Amino acid sequence: MSAAQAPERTNGARPYIVCDNLVKIYKTEDLEVVALQGLDLEVQRGEMMAIIGNSGSGKSSLLNVLGGLDRPTAGQCRVGDLDILQASESDLVDYKRHHVGFVWQQSSRNLVPYLTAFENVRLPMLFGNMRKASDRSRSLLRAVGLEDRMHHRLSQLSGGQQQRVAIAISLANDPDLLLADEPTGEVDTQTAGQIYDILRYLNRERGLTIIIVSHDRNIARQVDRVVAIRDGRTSTETVRRVSIHEDGDDHTHDEFVIVDDTGRLQVPQEMLDQLSIRGRAVVDMEGDRIVIRSGASGISTIAASAQSGEDGEAAEELPDAPVIPARVELAQSVVPARRRPAPAPRKPSRPAREPARRGRPKDVPDEHRPFAPPSSGATQDD
Repeated sequence: MSAAQAPERTNGARPYIVCDNLVKIYKTEDLEVVALQGLDLEVQRGEMMAIIGNSGSGKSSLLNVLGGLDRPTAGQCRVGDLDILQASESDLVDYKRHHVGFVWQQSSRNLVPYLTAFENVRLPMLFGNMRKASDRSRSLLRAVGLEDRMHHRLSQLSGGQQQRVAIAISLANDPDLLLADEPTGEVDTQTAGQIYDILRYLNRERGLTIIIVSHDRNIARQVDRVVAIRDGRTSTETVRRVSIHEDGDDHTHDEFVIVDDTGRLQVPQEMLDQLSIRGRAVVDMEGDRIVIRSGASGISTIAASAQSGEDGEAAEELPDAPVIPARVELAQSVVPARRRPAPAPRKPSRPAREPARRGRPKDVPDEHRPFAPPSSGATQDD
């Protein structure tokens, strides 16, 4: 990066970092992932702020773009006077070497395991051709509280000590911007507090601009401002206010939603769930407030107003809506059915034949014949 393009070290009126409608798309052979979808962000010089969001929200992608590790797909990303999208490769190399420092969550990305803490801190100074690298290395390790551990290898350091070495490495070339990706993700709560104390000291004493990426919302107590990202866009912003009282300082937080230049905003998800707002919503002006209601209740309100009128009077009669006729079955007179020959008259059913009477024996007298049993195989004489 040329001298004219280097980030200014003097305080200016304009923001130090500006992201305007920033888009980042990662492409593979058969897949496209939109990590940033028109993100807007401004960061002042000397500010210590945090970016939070769930996994996949785009916060790490934003950090890679701000650090010059990735180029944005579209939009604007400016750090000082450097345009990340339009910068040449040589400008980006100079920017990463002299003007930005990184602290990653995994110690393997920060440190060389077979070097001592002192040698790890001095290594980037050798690439940057800095003078008095040894003296500066000792000074940085002293600033992070590791003066007595500078000649220990990584296997002899705890996780918190390794992260403090990583902070010293990120400051090796005296950068203007420090980017920390989950710097306390692998340490305990007490060690995390020590790391935040070091970062606040660097921000306050050296005027270092610090951006911390985290998924922990409690980080709002450690920084001055928190910007939440959801689905690749900035959704809310939380600003810490300090009120000074006789019995001590009182810290409070104000949360704001971010409205971009086109009027888009993201309402917090918990509010949408509480009011059951899905899909459509009704937006009204009530004095100096904008009120958002569920679309279902809004439709009911409009229907009620159309029926009763604004002042309780009968509403103006509306023209009848066109009636859609139901399906009509066609009569036979319209579409005659094909004639079939009349069926032949059915023959009357044949009455069941009475069983033949058995004959009576001829030797039975006439007056006794009605009472005589029939004889087998004989017929009755009539």
